[in-house]
Amino acid sequence: MKLIRIPEDKYYDYRLQAMFDCYKWDPQFCDSNTLLKYVLVLNKEENDEIIKMTESLDKETRMAEEYLNKNIKTAKKLALPKKILKQIPNMQKYDKTKNIRLMRYDFHPSIDGRWVVTEVNSDVPGGFAESSLLPDIARKIIDMPKLEYNSFGQRMIETINNKLNKKGTIMMVHCTCFSDDRQVMQYLGDALEKEGYRIIYGAADHINFKEKEAYSILDNNQEKIDLIFRFTPLEWLIQMRTGKWKGYFNCITTSCNHPISIYAQSKRFPFVWDDLEKVGINMKMWKSLLPETLEVKNVGTKEGFIYKPVYGRVGERISIKEACRGDEYIKILKDVKRHPKQYLAQKKFQSMPLKGDDETKYHICIGSYTIEGKHAGYYARISTYPRIDSYAADIPVLIEK
Repeated sequence: MKLIRIPEDKYYDYRLQAMFDCYKWDPQFCDSNTLLKYVLVLNKEENDEIIKMTESLDKETRMAEEYLNKNIKTAKKLALPKKILKQIPNMQKYDKTKNIRLMRYDFHPSIDGRWVVTEVNSDVPGGFAESSLLPDIARKIIDMPKLEYNSFGQRMIETINNKLNKKGTIMMVHCTCFSDDRQVMQYLGDALEKEGYRIIYGAADHINFKEKEAYSILDNNQEKIDLIFRFTPLEWLIQMRTGKWKGYFNCITTSCNHPISIYAQSKRFPFVWDDLEKVGINMKMWKSLLPETLEVKNVGTKEGFIYKPVYGRVGERISIKEACRGDEYIKILKDVKRHPKQYLAQKKFQSMPLKGDDETKYHICIGSYTIEGKHAGYYARISTYPRIDSYAADIPVLIEK
């Protein structure tokens, strides 16, 4: 694994292409550039190893969630929001053959030479355009056309074609007030339009459910939906003032992702592994890759643990002291003390940084996608400190033959 720098005289063109050709509309967060001047290159052995681990993790995760969906008593240990817990009975007829299951597993290299997985983005993983379009532009910019990449977009389109037979209406459900969400949906929507699908962009409450089927209520788009592609997180979805959100849980319209994704999205997922193994569901790969994870109340005097929110996203509120800004670390500890059930404790691992050609050390997170159980490309982010949060930068992943 190595970093290859994008030549200074070509970076400006690379940035413009990312913005106008790769849907990276705003490559900036506050004062931080979120489009790094490097490309991440994996060798064949590293790529093969990550793919093998990813698909093993995914097999375990999907078996776990199917069991949890039928066993509410065990699922309660995940401390799911009450509104979602009440909907579990409505998910009993979930059909895995009809729906599309999308996940992304976050891999980090550690100083002891092994890979660590910190979580699975089980509900609404993003980064679609960055993983599908940036690598091709990057390999042309650095003049290394023989480097390969796995295109998430291509795999997703193939999967949707298999489910819908290249016809029908797809609703791209997202938080319509956020341009970050729209650019994710716009990339995939544009690609699917080229396949012949009718694409509608709307918010979660722009769908009505009749006899468990989804219908758009948008002006000039009032019609039956053949696929719901949801990019609104479930914990946000259930905050809708009307009761429309309940229709997502017993909907028979093909979905990516169905709300069954909430089980593994909870960072408390490790707390049900022993129960799963008692009924014959092997969680061996997860146990070998995830750092030791405890309830906050069980940390006691143990050292070397950090705190993570149960439903945190984009690295928010993770108590890695050297990565916190201002009084953020103190605020996190206070919040953990006030709301211990909203956090968990995880053994801190030592991330292995990669050096750029200017000797700057960068910490890497490689998000490895799966679609229907198969590896479907990478979305990588990189930071100068050992927490991958909103200030981290995107970096394309290329693979040596």
